[in-house]
Amino acid sequence: MSILQCGSYQLDLTIPKVMGIVNVTPDSFSGDGLAGDVDRAIMHARAQLEAGADILDIGAESSRPGAIPASEADELARLVPLLKEVTAWGVPVSVDTYKPAVMRSALALGASMINDIAGLSHPGALEAVAGSECAICLMHMQGAPGTMQSAPVYGDVVREVHDFLAQRIKACRAVGIDDRRLVLDPGFGFGKTLTHNLQLFRQLTAAVPAGFPVLAGISRKTMLGQITGRSVEERQVASVAAALLAAQKGAKILRVHDVGATRDALAVWLAIERELDDE
Repeated sequence: MSILQCGSYQLDLTIPKVMGIVNVTPDSFSGDGLAGDVDRAIMHARAQLEAGADILDIGAESSRPGAIPASEADELARLVPLLKEVTAWGVPVSVDTYKPAVMRSALALGASMINDIAGLSHPGALEAVAGSECAICLMHMQGAPGTMQSAPVYGDVVREVHDFLAQRIKACRAVGIDDRRLVLDPGFGFGKTLTHNLQLFRQLTAAVPAGFPVLAGISRKTMLGQITGRSVEERQVASVAAALLAAQKGAKILRVHDVGATRDALAVWLAIERELDDE
């Protein structure tokens, strides 16, 4: 599937798209949370677009390991002022939430995608998005953010992630959600050890049902720190490398903090690939 229906937009995924992260949380793992500072959040969102982001992903509740859940009211208070601004810019905007009420508010304000770490598994989530035209990212997570990294266990992580996502696709179809609206995310770092993450990375296309675009979110994550020994502030190079490798493995949307550097890496890779194709 090369075209993703994304609200009033259609994203051509023939070439991987870059999703720029905009956190309006007080406790982002990457230290870039901008809760309570709408002006700075707007500036950051504009900077992501100027760096070449194809789509923005706004999160108003942290999903880092050990995160304390935010109330619906707190999440909306952080989200709404920024969303009102950026949805007027004429670009696709994704909202990272698992709460049906937040989904409905985001869609009413013009959000183009709902990015749900719970794969629309919470009561009312399917119904909140079914009647819209928004794109939907279904992610796999074992457990909940507060405890997911305490002791994740799988018999076969690739098969279990695949089967969960297949079940969520079936649930979407049951309420009339078209396949052309769906993106799949194996959930790197969400209830997975480093070994699990590497297994998923190596078998990225096997970890998701065939025929659906894959979103890869690896930017600055703990797995990169475990591999490199770098602190979260020092993981730009590792993040860009991981994004590029994910694209080479077939990922169609790359969710990143470092938009400009990621786009440069993709440009070099794509230029080389085209040159080789012409030979």
